Amino acid sequence: MTIYLDNNATTRPTPGVVDAVRRGLEIHWHNPSSVHRPGQDARHAMELARAAIAALAGVAPRRLTLTASGTESINMAVRGVLGASGKRTLITTGVEHAAVRDLAEQLANDGVTTRLIPLLPGGVADADALDALIDDDTALVSVQWANNETGAIQPVERIGAVCRAKGVPFHCDATQWIGKMPCDLSADGAPPIDLLTFSAHKFHGPKGCGALWTGPLVRLRPQTPGSQELGRRGGTENLPAILGAAAAAQAAGAWLADAHQRARLASLRDRFERAVIDACPGATVNAPPDRSARLWNTTNIGFPRLEAEALLMGFSERGLCASAGAACSSGSLDPSPVLLAMGVPPEIAHGSVRFSLSRDTTEDEIDRAVDIVATVVARMNTLMP
Repeated sequence: MTIYLDNNATTRPTPGVVDAVRRGLEIHWHNPSSVHRPGQDARHAMELARAAIAALAGVAPRRLTLTASGTESINMAVRGVLGASGKRTLITTGVEHAAVRDLAEQLANDGVTTRLIPLLPGGVADADALDALIDDDTALVSVQWANNETGAIQPVERIGAVCRAKGVPFHCDATQWIGKMPCDLSADGAPPIDLLTFSAHKFHGPKGCGALWTGPLVRLRPQTPGSQELGRRGGTENLPAILGAAAAAQAAGAWLADAHQRARLASLRDRFERAVIDACPGATVNAPPDRSARLWNTTNIGFPRLEAEALLMGFSERGLCASAGAACSSGSLDPSPVLLAMGVPPEIAHGSVRFSLSRDTTEDEIDRAVDIVATVVARMNTLMP
């Protein structure tokens, strides 16, 4: 049986999610913008789903725009704020997901300047350096909550506080956070975030449903004209995926209520990490100095002198799924830009592999995965000149 340790790329939908998607296809297949009774029934189902999705992040449903993906939500946030403000500077980091990194490169062609927050060891943004980067032309600061390749958690509370003091909107890419860690932006003491991005397929929902929450003071220029989503995003909503996302959000909320589950899985991740390091001389963990300052499910391990793509093929042949960084980068022979930005030496970055657990990962899977990794790494080392 396949051991799946690539859950930061996507997660397996739960049976409840599959049932909800099927209900959207078989019962609520009508257009939720239609005025007839079946269309209005579909709209009612969609608004109930929106409320369930919003509850997972602790935000108001009316401020939640349903999109096709996290990438679209990021594009909508960044381009939308830039377009509404008329300002031409974006501040972010060098360890963002490609959805932000590549967007910044595109925006440079439109005359937008991108400034990068300096990084501390392990790829953590230096929040103390942010204040000096913000000026009157700054439209937006965009920083992820947790890194998709290493699991490193960013100081979003401090970053948000600087942005709030400067009067600059703060967009947080929470794609790897929501559904894995508690979030209630309505609670006292919540991070001062103005725009929040997340996606259902990262917490056992279907692909095809992302979300962007915008605070009440945020001005956003729509990127897709149309009347849907209160005019914020045109296009008929993907109701089957939205219903599946709602089922996933409810299941994730119930799971998050028991902190013991996260601690249990974090200990499994640590057990895997220690065993691999012990079995593979020279292997190293790409992480902040405080390795506990990561998502409970993620480890990124570098195997010097080896190539990540060859490792992944060897793992896959033996029934283990992992990733060389972001899934969007699979097939690339280049080392991860995230790891290079962190200061990881190229000879380690080339051979670095991300392993990411889900809430369903078992002890037996972890133990078998260690054996597979050790076997493949040992064999590849014998083939090296």
